[in-house]
Amino acid sequence: MRIKVLAAKLLAQKVNRETQKWASKPEETQQKVFKRLIKEASQTQFGKEHHFDQIKTVQDFAAKVPVRDYEALRPYVDLVVQGKPNILWKGKPIYFAKTSGTTSGAKYIPLTKESIPFHIQAARNALLSYIYETGNADFVKGKMIFLQGSPILEEKNGIKLGRLSGIVAHYVPKYLLKNRMPSWETNCIDDWETKVNAIVNETIKEDMTVISGIPAWVQMYFEKLQEKSGKKVGELFQNFSLYVYGGVNFEPYRAKFENLIGRKVDSVELFPASEGFFAYQDKPNEKGMLLLLNAGMFYEFIKADEFFTENPKRYTIGEVELGVNYALIISTNAGLWAYNIGDTVQFTSLKPYRVIVSGRIKHFISAFGEHVIGKEVEQALKEAMDGTTVRVNEFTVAPQITPESGLPYHEWFIEFENEPENTELFALKIDNAMRKQNTYYNDLIEGKVLRTLVITNVAQNGFQDYMKSIGKLGGQNKLPRLCNDRAIADKLKSL
Repeated sequence: MRIKVLAAKLLAQKVNRETQKWASKPEETQQKVFKRLIKEASQTQFGKEHHFDQIKTVQDFAAKVPVRDYEALRPYVDLVVQGKPNILWKGKPIYFAKTSGTTSGAKYIPLTKESIPFHIQAARNALLSYIYETGNADFVKGKMIFLQGSPILEEKNGIKLGRLSGIVAHYVPKYLLKNRMPSWETNCIDDWETKVNAIVNETIKEDMTVISGIPAWVQMYFEKLQEKSGKKVGELFQNFSLYVYGGVNFEPYRAKFENLIGRKVDSVELFPASEGFFAYQDKPNEKGMLLLLNAGMFYEFIKADEFFTENPKRYTIGEVELGVNYALIISTNAGLWAYNIGDTVQFTSLKPYRVIVSGRIKHFISAFGEHVIGKEVEQALKEAMDGTTVRVNEFTVAPQITPESGLPYHEWFIEFENEPENTELFALKIDNAMRKQNTYYNDLIEGKVLRTLVITNVAQNGFQDYMKSIGKLGGQNKLPRLCNDRAIADKLKSL
């Protein structure tokens, strides 16, 4: 075991030296990535149609390649999904990461032989950075658990597809296989509640040192451990010292976690997505995550308050400022070009470049990793109202993370013009429509992380009173359909 700890520390030193090389030359690093991407994709259909052979500078690129989201890029993606080669990137992707769709079903994000290694490398380097900064490598002697999707993959036109977490499960390094939990068989269980119970049974007597996963899922795991053992998680796993998370703000969960664990543990934040692994927390005591500038991705940034204007300026890494909210735009070695991933970031440091995820370019709810968007809630409400006499004046939705009793839920604040005869039945109809549209939300309901949404009636003119109270009544001011915190909800309840 001592050899394993020593090897981890030596590798951490090596990775730190490599990181410092590119992090100390950010603009040069990004320029190299940019030129390589343009060259490699110049003979693809996308490259030819956008005249990559004429692109010499970032300014040329911005002039020839407009910013697109998934729906705008979809005509090209559909060709890739059909199995056609050399569309967005040379050859064919080796995987599709299947994610929840925004407007028309599932999204298929390509993963190529060039892009997949960076997903694996970044996750590894996050742990090695922690080792380098803290000197703590003892956790490599124990068991590590990664709560993730099933590694069972489907196939579409000769290309394998599945959840990103399930895909990367196939790339666990050999030296971690003996330490990694849960077992392959348990990881393949589809039903989340069954899966968590199996994970509890497998891990309850193990020496767990690292636990990784979205906070809502891990909290459920901790609660079941405590229920079965009658002990705090920290007492059960005395060497548990590191929690790794990403995709969701951990702060609302922190107090609950510390209570379940019985003590504080270190944490490392990641910024992964199907489109790329963008950043990880490289220093435990520094705010923000190190933006990965050498990971096969070229970054552009658009100020969030300018995003919806005509031809907003696209900034490169050398032009960004601290504290400004930017929409993150990426071009990648998986064939995504000037692609708007929907996330907004703010820089907390420029030497090196560190970011925090500040939200979404549009209103959303993702308190539990559900990625609910405005169109989904509007469509769900419409479906529930179809064929009824129910009429709605206004509504907004917020997460309830810490209810007085029972599971968390989405709280729908609705001002009815004509109320349903049975509000609970109406809520169930909305909930079912949401579950059909959003696979993440459906998983959370099935996994008993969330319960069915709850409707709170708002008095007549309640929303007008709210908008007036914040000085935004009338004009072009709009009530957000979604809010990822309780700011609007608490204000409504206080009126």
